[in-house]
Amino acid sequence: MQHRADQRAGLAYGIAAYTMWGLLPLYWHLLDAVAPSEILAHRMVWSLPVAVVILAVLRRWSWIGPLLRQPKRLGLVLVCALVISVNWFLYIWAVNAGHVLEASLGYFINPLVSIAFGVLVLRERLRPLQWTAVGVGALAVVVMTVAYGKVPWIALGLALSFATYGLVKKGIKLDGIEGFSAETAMQLLPALGFLIYLGAQGQSSFVGGGVGQALLLLACGVATAVPLICFGASAMRLPLTVIGMLQYLAPTFQFVLGLLVFHEEMPPERWAGFALVWVALVVLTWDALRTARRGRMQLAAAAARAGEAAATEAMASVAEPATAQPPGLKP
Repeated sequence: MQHRADQRAGLAYGIAAYTMWGLLPLYWHLLDAVAPSEILAHRMVWSLPVAVVILAVLRRWSWIGPLLRQPKRLGLVLVCALVISVNWFLYIWAVNAGHVLEASLGYFINPLVSIAFGVLVLRERLRPLQWTAVGVGALAVVVMTVAYGKVPWIALGLALSFATYGLVKKGIKLDGIEGFSAETAMQLLPALGFLIYLGAQGQSSFVGGGVGQALLLLACGVATAVPLICFGASAMRLPLTVIGMLQYLAPTFQFVLGLLVFHEEMPPERWAGFALVWVALVVLTWDALRTARRGRMQLAAAAARAGEAAATEAMASVAEPATAQPPGLKP
C-alpha cells in the first residue's frame, strides 16, 4: 500500500512539474515589455535565494565541500550553467517573439536529440525501433526546412542546448536541488552585474516598470525552482519509463497555448512536421514500454528461478542428515 501511495504521489508531482513548465509561456508573456536578457538575469539572480532556502529546509550542505575540491566537476557545473543559460534565453525570447509553437517543437524533439547524443558521444547502441524514431524525427526537420525554406533553428537550438545540458549533468552526479543550486551560484555574479549596469544606465525594468512588473521579475526564481522541486520528488517515486511519458506534457501544453491562446499560424507544412515528430515519439514510447515490460518479466523469471533453487537446496539439506551414515561405519 505504501508503494502505491508513493507512486500516486510521484504521479501527482510529475504532472504538476510538467504542467507548470508547459504553462510557463503565459508567465513570460506577462513580461513581454521586458527585454529577454533582463528577464533571464532576474531568473538567475532570484533562483539562488530560493535554492538556498530549500537547502536550509532540507539541511543539505554536505555536498558543497567535496564539490569545491574537485576542479573537473566545477568545470562541468560551469558548462551546465552556460548551456542552460542559452536554453533559458532562447526560450524566453521565442515566447515573447511569437514562436511558442516552434519552441514546443524543440521540446518534442529533445528526447530524439538526447538519443542521438547517446550514440555519437556515449557510443550507446540503439534498438531498431529507436533508430526508426530518430530517423522519422530527422525527416520531420527536413520537411519543415524544405517547406519553410529555412532550418527551424529555434526548435533545434532548444533541443540541442537541453540535450547537451542533460549529457553534461551525467558527469557531475549531483541531485536536482544540489545541481540547480551550484549552477545558479555560478550564474549569480554575471547576472547581478548586468542588472546593476542596467540600473546605472536608467534602463532597469525592475525599477521603472511599476510594482506589478517588479514582483513578476522577483517571482522568476519561484517559477524556476518550484517545478524543479516537484520534478525531483516525482523522479524519486516513479520509474523512468513513466517520467519519460510525462515529459511530453510540457510541449503539449506549449503547443496548445501557441495554437489557441497566442493564435500562431499553423500552415499544412508545419502540421506535417509536427505529425512526423509525434509518430517518432509514439514509436519511441512504445519501444520504451515494451523494453521495460520485457525487463520486468526477465527479472521476475530470474527471481522465480532463484527461489526454486533455494527451495531445492533447503530440501536437500533437510534430507541429508536422515540418509547420511554415522562417521566411521561402512555399509
